[in-house]
This record gives sequence, C-alpha cells and structure tokens, in this order.
Amino acid sequence: MIQTPYLLFLGDAPDQLAAKVAQGIKDWRPEFAIGQFRMNGCKADMGLPDMTLSEALEAGAKTLVIGVANRGGVISPEWRHVLAEALLAGFDLASGLHNLLRDEPELAEIAKAEGRVLHDVRVPSVKYPIANGVKRSGKRCLAVGTDCSVGKMYTALAMDAEMQARGMKATFRATGQTGILITGDGVPLDAVVADFMAGAIEWLTPDNDDDHWDLIEGQGSLFHASYSGVTMALVHGGQPDALILCHEPTRSHMRGLPDYGLPSLEEVRDLSLVLAQRVNPAVQVVGISVNTQHMSEQEAESYLSDVEARMGLPAVDPFRHGAGRLVDALAVLD
Repeated sequence: MIQTPYLLFLGDAPDQLAAKVAQGIKDWRPEFAIGQFRMNGCKADMGLPDMTLSEALEAGAKTLVIGVANRGGVISPEWRHVLAEALLAGFDLASGLHNLLRDEPELAEIAKAEGRVLHDVRVPSVKYPIANGVKRSGKRCLAVGTDCSVGKMYTALAMDAEMQARGMKATFRATGQTGILITGDGVPLDAVVADFMAGAIEWLTPDNDDDHWDLIEGQGSLFHASYSGVTMALVHGGQPDALILCHEPTRSHMRGLPDYGLPSLEEVRDLSLVLAQRVNPAVQVVGISVNTQHMSEQEAESYLSDVEARMGLPAVDPFRHGAGRLVDALAVLD
C-alpha cells in the first residue's frame, strides 16, 4: 500500500494540464494532498501550500507522488536530483510514468540503502487474458472523448459519487495512473501488451448483479493519432451498455498534436456507436459531459444549452454542476 498523505511533485510542469495526476488527487482525495513541491519554471499550481521536503515531512507527508503526466512519461535529469533527495530525506516515491522508478539505477540504489519503497503504479500486476467477447452480466458505462485529458475520469468519478449517494450499485473502474492513485486499484491499461488490453478490461469488469454499474474510466480518444489504440480496447473490452461523450470546448487542437483539430461530438457519437455495437448491439449514448473549467458560468450555461439542443441528450459539467442528470440517464436503462 502507498503510504499517505502525499507531497505532490509538480516538477517543472509547463501548464496546469500537464499536472493532471496531481490535480486529480487534489480534487478527489484532498485528505491525501498535504502540499506541493514545484521546481523553477513550474507553470502548474494546485492551490496547495508550497513545501520543501523537510517542511512536508514535518507536516506528516509519507510519499512524494509524481503528479505530472508528460508526453512519453519520462523522468528528466532535473527531476532525478529532487527524487534522490526525497528518498534520502525519508520519503517513499510513487509514480505512474512509463519511465519506471525501479529502472533508475541511482534511485533504486538509494531506496534499497535507505529502506524506502518505490511504487510504480503503471506496471501490470496481473497476467491478463486475451479478450473473448463473451457477454457478461451487470451493466457498464464508458466515457469516450473528443481528445485526451478532457474529463473522462472526472465524469466517471462524479457519476460514481452520485450513484453511491443514491444507494445505487456502482463501482468506479480505474484504467490509468491517476485513477489508480486515487482509488488504490485498477488496470494501468496503456502499459498492458496490446494483445491483452481488451482482455484486461474484461477482467476489470467481470460478471456482476444485473442492477450493478461499472463506471469505466476512459482513456485517449478514437480520433487521437497517438492514443486511439487504448480507447479501442476500452470500447471492445468494456462492452458498454451506455456511453458518455466527453468534450473540452476551448481547445484549438488535439492534445500534443497541433496539426490535428478536434472531432465534433457527432463524429465521436457515430464512430463510438459503430465500434461499441460490435460487442453490444444494445449500447446507447446517454449523455454529454463538458469540461467548462475555462468558461465563465454564463458561457458554460449557454454552451451546455446549445449542445443539449443540438444533440438531444443531457449535457452537463459533472464536476461543476453535479452528475445527477447523467445518472438519471443511466437509471432509465436499469
């Protein structure tokens, strides 16, 4: 188990979105987030106290969590120096990067000598099967997006919280590093060998009660030239009964791909349905989740109203306004 509370390491994150791991922990497990550590040039800010390593230890922090998700998931030389100091100071380290802590010789040597623990949460711990496409009992909802990092995890977590409050049977199923750090369990899907990705999601969402909902954390986008494969595995392995479309309307291009514009919600709806119907002919798109964090309240309300009228589906920002209407749409399918 990863010891809490955490000191969230923001490193030299170039923008707020680059620190999405830290943001997710701060928003969904604030009791774990005791402070933040930022290097020179960091453009991200969680609104937490800026702390030195010694200050965080005195405040009770146990683990330094790398809260940055950079392209390629690498540990930079500048970071390595801070991580080594943290181990020597008495911290465990936790990371969801592709660049594993255990593969850094200096960090592994210090951790062994100091009795510290390196937690690489993006390492599959199960021998996952190849997907078989057999229909499972229970119900499943998957968030699919126009792009990466548009709010798919937040949507599923907000819906899970609403369903728990209503006494409905529901389980949030984490499929990425942030979700795993928030809930303590899940499948690090983008680190699973490609042939086994869909099978990993079948394993993650097994047979269940007929009125139980698995809320599957979405990843990537079917339209993203870099990360569409992981989304496809979620669609086929998840066999969703319901799809939630997720969108961030203020972006000018796909995340990390300046030459690619975002698809329309209609395109995401139509392609997702075609692919999902292959494994579940009864699947429906039931709602739209819009990340309006960069809009004023008036702008958000106007945009949501326009999208709802255009698409004929409930359109909400579940983090800003609550996930009630999205859950209502699921309840109709019970």
